[in-house]
Amino acid sequence: MINPNFGFIFPVMNNRVLVLNQDDSPLMVCSVARAFVLVYLNKSELVRPANGHRIRSITQSYPMPSVIRLNRYVHAPYKGVSLTRQNVFKRDNFECQYCGTRKDLTLDHVIPSSRGGGHTWTNLVTACKRCNARKGDYTPDEAGMPLSRRPHKPSYALFLRDGNNVHTEWDEYLN
Repeated sequence: MINPNFGFIFPVMNNRVLVLNQDDSPLMVCSVARAFVLVYLNKSELVRPANGHRIRSITQSYPMPSVIRLNRYVHAPYKGVSLTRQNVFKRDNFECQYCGTRKDLTLDHVIPSSRGGGHTWTNLVTACKRCNARKGDYTPDEAGMPLSRRPHKPSYALFLRDGNNVHTEWDEYLN
């Protein structure tokens, strides 16, 4: 893709860059073009280039960033993860936590609402319609349907990961 402001060619693949604060804590994810501009203007430094990919102009070639670090510390407000349907699905990898299917997904209360179970990270899981109906108004133990993973409140770093691409260069900063 050619950016008309700079005349550079930005490769389409691996087009997300992890931005670290000055203390190496994950801050956000941005586009390759934005990351390149931050590095080019000396507002950040390149920490990890993307494996073998380059950004090319007519006369020069630069390593394409995968991870950058800001040169100045940015005070960011608390970054919690909102409890939403899509975020529960993302935490559970878009899989039913009872049978593993990826079709007809819905939310299930581990401890049913009618029995005092709250609408919280530790009580909601992704379930297919079939398993949700089969479990009914019981707990997983009572229904004989063990969970594949215990529900937990995810970290902000988990949600910086790109679900479509595997960024192995990011692992040491997000774990």
